[in-house]
Amino acid sequence: MSAALETVLARAGLKVTANEFLTLVEDAAKKLTSPQADPAAHFTDAERVALCEAGLDLTPLSDAEVDPRARTVAEQAVLRDTALSVNQAAERIGVDTSRIRHRISERRLIGWKDRGGWRLPAWQFTDTDVLPGLDAVLALMPADQPALVLANFMTTPQEDLELGDRPASPREWLLAGGDPQRVAELAATIGTPA
Repeated sequence: MSAALETVLARAGLKVTANEFLTLVEDAAKKLTSPQADPAAHFTDAERVALCEAGLDLTPLSDAEVDPRARTVAEQAVLRDTALSVNQAAERIGVDTSRIRHRISERRLIGWKDRGGWRLPAWQFTDTDVLPGLDAVLALMPADQPALVLANFMTTPQEDLELGDRPASPREWLLAGGDPQRVAELAATIGTPA
């Protein structure tokens, strides 16, 4: 198992050992998932009735079903593992670490505090700079959304952003020189019911 996981991590370009990755997954699972296997246990009798009447299935997963939380836990572990420290971000774009902290405070970069320091999602950066048009996008992106939600938005193809004949992710769109305002307008709707 360890050798197979090391191979997958290497193919994905993640510079982490299998044991380190599994520790990240365990940490993410503890933060993101409830220890209760019965979803109905979270609600009162009246709430369960109302939710079931609305069409929600509150039965526990069978042993044969894949737990849908597993994907979120894995995505969170990858997001955390690929995030840059303030020092790494400063080196990447050629500025002092104080400039990175200043950009975070102005919401010209986003990040979260983890283990005593800032972590900045890698999707915000190119190999040598910040993502083109990032300021415009972050200006309209809701500040109350988790880093994983924002990362998934920025890296998932959107029907409204086409490159050639295919939908592009906001990150791809911006890297290709697309109008940042189009991404910003889409980003403004994150967390809004459809």
